[in-house]
This record gives sequence, structure tokens and C-alpha cells, in this order.
Amino acid sequence: MNSLDLPTDPSKTRVVVAMSGGVDSSVVAALLKRDGYDVIGITLQLYDQGEMAHRKGACCAGQDIYDARRVAESIGIPHYVLDYEARFREAVIDRFTQSYLNGETPIPCVECNRSIKFRDLLETARDLGADILATGHYVASRRLADGRRALHRAADPDRDQSYFLYATTPEQLDLLRFPLGELPKDDTRALAREFGLTVADKADSQDICFVTQGRYSDVIERLKPGAVHGGEIVHVDGRVLGRHSGIVHYTVGQRKGLGLSVGEPLYVVRLEASSARVVVGPREALATREVRITDINWLGDRPLDALGEAGMEVAVRVRSTREPRPAILRPFGTGATVELLSAEDGVSPGQACVIYESDAPRARVLGGGTIARNEAQATPAAA
Repeated sequence: MNSLDLPTDPSKTRVVVAMSGGVDSSVVAALLKRDGYDVIGITLQLYDQGEMAHRKGACCAGQDIYDARRVAESIGIPHYVLDYEARFREAVIDRFTQSYLNGETPIPCVECNRSIKFRDLLETARDLGADILATGHYVASRRLADGRRALHRAADPDRDQSYFLYATTPEQLDLLRFPLGELPKDDTRALAREFGLTVADKADSQDICFVTQGRYSDVIERLKPGAVHGGEIVHVDGRVLGRHSGIVHYTVGQRKGLGLSVGEPLYVVRLEASSARVVVGPREALATREVRITDINWLGDRPLDALGEAGMEVAVRVRSTREPRPAILRPFGTGATVELLSAEDGVSPGQACVIYESDAPRARVLGGGTIARNEAQATPAAA
């Protein structure tokens, strides 16, 4: 486990492992225990366990807590379950709900990592006397020449989770370790079988963990009764094409489920919360070359505001499922603008724009921010 980069004797190094009950974090705990570290497993109870008991593949649900406890017992480490429901509701679920009502498409996993796992849980780890907090994320952490740690894309491109971890601060990186960053997923499962872990063949968690049934909009309507309002579906040229039952049912780039029959394929170009309008248009209306980002977490060597008008050549991802694309990053007010060298479709406010040093497979993460607007968001002409 030299990837942990710890100068001290493992037997004198306490490591808290965030155990979700899945195969990845379970293998991390087993590896660290095998290598002689003083390991403590912690599982977070993030939402109502009775409601989640029937949800297959939801992390931190009732079955997952049970699985984490069984793994801890089998490898001989103490295990604690912490009730973070109130914190999770306020920091993640409430923000997720309001973001959708604002016409955005949020990523709750980013906020969960930022506010719950890498802030609150780190504080708990320190209270337990831990030297580091280890997780099962597929991302790499490497020490720089000046002693700081840098975040890099994982060795397994199909599992790389750097997009969801861009908000990790330098102070957090100093205490965090990601032992699976250099491993392909198949090797992780092979290690789980080698350790005899009961979760070796457990399916990976899918989708947003707290959406137990149905659609995201069902959660919003339950949490904010009466907040979802219908409105018009409007073409970018100003024509009113129909009506909808709430903007929370749509996302930028969506084509299916619009309920329109106009003889041409149409896509959601933007969502207007103030007027409750869904604006649609042809695919070319989605093309975006400039993205404004706010709430930036910067991990680069030079201060962001020192880049100047010329900016910096980088690569960015505007959705988790896309590869990094070449771009120019420039500071703008308290945020930044990203000039994409080739247009991207479906750039949605609320999503993350993650910045990399290059588009290389193991590139360093320079930070990222929340997409605030894009050039496809001009007001449509009046009818």
C-alpha cells in the first residue's frame, strides 16, 4: 500500500475507512488491515433505512449497512454506524430539490462528497485520532514536489470518478487516500474473492441513492408539495407548441417524452424557472462553445485569477459520461468562463464543469465549478 504515501509505521497509523457496504470500500478496508494499519470502519446512515430497505443497489441503505458490518467482522476491525440523516437532508437532498425547481440539473453526489463525506466525516475521523481517511473511490492522489497532493484520473477509465470529486479541497486531499485509484475494477473484485468477502459479487450502486422509486420529480413533489407548476413548451423561435406539468420533468438535451408532434425532432434547449417555460429547438440549438462556471474549487498551481485574459489551455468535462475536451479557461469575476474548442451539446446549468490539465488518460484534476449558463440560453423571439 505504498500509494498511501505515509512515512510512519503502519501499526502506528490509524486509518478510518468510509465503508458503504459495497465491494470497493470493503476491499480498501481489507487491504489496509492486511498491511498492518489500525483500521476503523465507518458507515453513514444518510436517509430513512426502512424506506430504503427494498431499494436494490442503493448505497448506505439498510442492507448496505448490514453488509459493511459483516465485512468489518470478517476482517476483524471495529465498525461504527453514524446517523447523518439530518446533515444529508440539509446539505444534499434540500439543495437537490431546490436546484431542480430552479431549472437546473444538479449532481447530488458532488455535494455529498464535498459536504458530508469529505468534510463532516473527516472531522469525525480526526475525532477518532485517525491519520487518514480512505475511501473506495476510483481516483488517484499523488504527492507533488512541494509536498501538496494532487488529484488525478484513475487508472481504470471506465470507473474513473474524478468528475464527482473535483470539489475536494487541498486540505482534504492532504488527509484523504484512494487505494483503488491504480486498480481496474476486475482486480478489485478478484481481491474481494481472495479476502473471502461476502460482497465480492455484489452489484454496484446505481443512480441517485435517495431516489427510492420512480423518477426524480416524484421526490421533489413529495418534499415540496405544491412547488411544481405547469407551463408552456415554447420553440426557440417563439412558437407555443404545447404545455407541460412542471419543468422538473425535463433536462437540457432531452428529446424523448416531450409529448410533441411537429414533424421534426426537438430537444430541450433550456428551462426557465421564472416563467415555468420549457424551451425546445433543433439539435443545432444545443451547440455550446462558451460555458460560465461559478462556485469554483481550484486545485491548480497558479491562482485562478492570475491566468489573465489569455487564459490557460485545459481539458474539461461538462458531463460525467463524456471524455475531457480541449478548452481555454479564463477567470471572470468571481468565477470563470470556459471556451470549448469544439461545440458540446446538452450543456446544462447545475451540472459540473470539471477542469483537467489535459485530455490524457491519467491527467491531473485542476478543479471545477457549477455550470451557470451557456450560449444556448438566449431568450426566444416573441411569438
